[in-house]
Amino acid sequence: MSNSTAKPKKRLGDRRDGTLLRDIDSMHFIMPMLYPNRCDNEAFISECIDLTKAEKYLQEKNAANPEYKYNLFQLVVTAILKVITLRPKMNRFIANKNIYQRNEITAAFVVKKLFSDSGAEALAIIRAKGSDNIDSVHDSIYRQVSSCRSDKKDDSSAAMDAFQKLPRFISKAGVAIVRILDRHGLVPKGLIATDPYYCSVVLTNLGSIKLHSGYHHLTNWGTNSVFCAIGEKKKRPFYNEDGSYVMTESIDLGLTIDERIADGYYYSKTVRLLRKLIENPELLELPLNEEVDY
Repeated sequence: MSNSTAKPKKRLGDRRDGTLLRDIDSMHFIMPMLYPNRCDNEAFISECIDLTKAEKYLQEKNAANPEYKYNLFQLVVTAILKVITLRPKMNRFIANKNIYQRNEITAAFVVKKLFSDSGAEALAIIRAKGSDNIDSVHDSIYRQVSSCRSDKKDDSSAAMDAFQKLPRFISKAGVAIVRILDRHGLVPKGLIATDPYYCSVVLTNLGSIKLHSGYHHLTNWGTNSVFCAIGEKKKRPFYNEDGSYVMTESIDLGLTIDERIADGYYYSKTVRLLRKLIENPELLELPLNEEVDY
């Protein structure tokens, strides 16, 4: 596996956002043709994560009283970005019945501008580099959240507003054309600049609004193959081999994955790595592209 950030030379069949995988086994070559819709090929994985070390780690990071506190969401985002960096099949996507390797590693989430029923939402995207770690991701999330909570609109929201102002029959025709462009990777960059469904992973922090984690669907629009729902933090029993247990702070993660991009064994090792990183957060101070033993 190469963690180089250099983009491969574009060849016939490649897209602006991904490289066509030409040397794959026959099963993964045929699957997108037999099962062309992403929403028909979802695998859901639920994980309960022990936060004992994570809670202590965050307390130590915040002991210096940074202006923008380190929190569990930033920790999970960094862990998932490291997982996708080290497990590159998780950064594949399927479009127009072809399988591609994404050119970037990106994480997207929605920012609520105001916690009220009428509060507007904005879209935020983190574009990761192999040299990033939890500190640079923390800073990037701070910039994104600050920008989203201003009055400035993100590009994709502005594009949707423009469609809404058109007569309805024109909007429907325009969206139908855009969907065709989506299938071939030709949607204008401005329309999808902050579209979460064109990212490696979409995250939703349900714990911030006091909800449990659970299943969230993928979409047939865009290229997103991984969705992560982060549940509310709460105490649960964790059992030892002798049957004894301790009550420990924990979170549930709900992962929805396009099952066509890899196999069950690959997913198993991927989830094992994700658990290792969250339960041992000091590993997130390493660059995203530095291997860890799991």
